[in-house]
Amino acid sequence: MNVQVNPAEMKIDFGGPYVMSIGGKLVGSNETFEVYNPATGGVVANAPAGTREQMEEAIAAAKAAQPAWAALSFKERGAYIEAYADALEANKEDIITLLTTEQGKPRHSMATVEVDAAIYWVREVAKRELKNEVIEDTEDHVVEVAHTPLGVVGAITPWNFPILLGLWKIAPCLLTGNTMVMKPSPYTPLGTLRFGEIAQQIFPEGVLNIVSGGNEQGQWMTEHPDISKISFTGSTATGKKVMASSASNLKRITLELGGNDPAILLPETDYEPLIPVLFDAAYGNAGQWCIATKRLYVHSSQQKQFVDAFVAYASTKTVGDGMDPNTDIGPIQNTMQYNKLRSLFADTKDKGYNIRLGGEIDESLDGNFVPITVVDNPPEDSRVVQEEPFGPILPIIAYDDVDDVIEKANDTEFGLAASVWGPDRDEAIEVGKQIEAGTVWVNEIHIHGIDIPFGGHKQSGMGVENGREGLEEFTNTKTYMFKK
Repeated sequence: MNVQVNPAEMKIDFGGPYVMSIGGKLVGSNETFEVYNPATGGVVANAPAGTREQMEEAIAAAKAAQPAWAALSFKERGAYIEAYADALEANKEDIITLLTTEQGKPRHSMATVEVDAAIYWVREVAKRELKNEVIEDTEDHVVEVAHTPLGVVGAITPWNFPILLGLWKIAPCLLTGNTMVMKPSPYTPLGTLRFGEIAQQIFPEGVLNIVSGGNEQGQWMTEHPDISKISFTGSTATGKKVMASSASNLKRITLELGGNDPAILLPETDYEPLIPVLFDAAYGNAGQWCIATKRLYVHSSQQKQFVDAFVAYASTKTVGDGMDPNTDIGPIQNTMQYNKLRSLFADTKDKGYNIRLGGEIDESLDGNFVPITVVDNPPEDSRVVQEEPFGPILPIIAYDDVDDVIEKANDTEFGLAASVWGPDRDEAIEVGKQIEAGTVWVNEIHIHGIDIPFGGHKQSGMGVENGREGLEEFTNTKTYMFKK
């Protein structure tokens, strides 16, 4: 199958009203809600608030479309998905601008990287396939293992990477023969509504449905008997509610949740060239990502010098409006998270911790701006060390003993990711093997790939995304046995 796309015909009107995608149709709602620009506090647009009836229509449309979609081969479904990547590419610049406007991240850096990565992901996932595996073939017996679609998948996406994480779910879900109903975060629904609108020009009706609205929609999805799986990215607290609600019909679930990711610099590490990398790892997207470095442990023999150098570098960075090309770090996306950070900053100041940079939030500004903040060697039981801040604040903590720092790194309910840095690669790998996390980077960080599984341990999640394992998450394992 060859799905032809003329890029000139794939451009959509980004200035028009925002609409949902239900059963191949673009529909509005009598009820709307306001979406804000976090850099200005101004209203960007009104998004449709889907009703319970519209959610039911979307799920019914996905259910009706699924058998015919599943009947296609991987290559046939992949052709549709590749065409979708072409259509997204044709609208890329508008998507990037919209992402910055509703999410806040700098357009010239993080927003462009996110959209480029998302389109690349869609295009590459389209080339994958799950093939049947023959595990026994004797003179009188054959055993074959297949992976069959689950049916209708409900996807609930977050506000920190709404484009990338939305398309991370769509591409493998559709490739494996499922259909989808997606609910974007009410803080950042606009880009998702637009890429849903683009999808209606490519996919058969009902294959991909986008319904925007409030948090109550998540419960409608998790409780619905016609949804076979929930793929959720968000906080651990909400993930627990998703898991409990999904038990009504034993839905399959993939939960990508929070983290309190440590980075460990081993003794005698040449840290100077690493400072820009570690800065980006902690403060990229204003610290609003689950895999951000949130605790940085440096051996006491180097900690003071490291903090001095790190603060000097961080002081050169600018917090501002993401549409300004001089901005390095954008605003906090929403007032809920902004207020959580206000509380954390107040606690850090009230406890008298050594704040080497930042620390004071200027609440007179129109946007949700939070300064780049470095806390020098706070106690291990402090909030800034124990909590996931999801903002631009980093504790840099001294340690003396490697075994002790491994214990401290693991002393958390989270287990999403970690990094270890050191001059002796073998030693760093051995330390990394002792870290309780789903992903551990050694002398690098934030490397992802289409074929690299990603998921959390402990209360950082359940299941994985990406890789063969990520594709299999959207399927049932089915065993065929044949007597010859």
